[in-house]
Amino acid sequence: MENVVLIIHLLLALALIGVVLMQRSEGGGLGMGGGGGGAMTGRAAATALGKITWILAAAFICTSIALTIIAAKNSSSSSVFDRLGTEAPAEETTAPVVPSGDSLLPPSEGDNSPLVPRAD
Repeated sequence: MENVVLIIHLLLALALIGVVLMQRSEGGGLGMGGGGGGAMTGRAAATALGKITWILAAAFICTSIALTIIAAKNSSSSSVFDRLGTEAPAEETTAPVVPSGDSLLPPSEGDNSPLVPRAD
């Protein structure tokens, strides 16, 4: 269901972009041209494109709300803040990192540490 609404939402967005670009702006823009004699006059075309724009915008808002409701239903019931009180998983212990310039010496006989860094 979510995919169907999402596809409709994307198609509405593309149609809305196209209709807005076809409208006549004050500077001419990508409008339908100013020539008369067609089936629709300039004023009638502007009115029709305006109505189509409003319809597409309303449908776009409706699909946005529908997608929000669907996403809210599919999300977990707990908040991220509810999970903040839980313990973090224990980290694994790793061997200490020795800088690349230092070399390690074997431990002396009385020393219990496995490796001793050389001091130069």
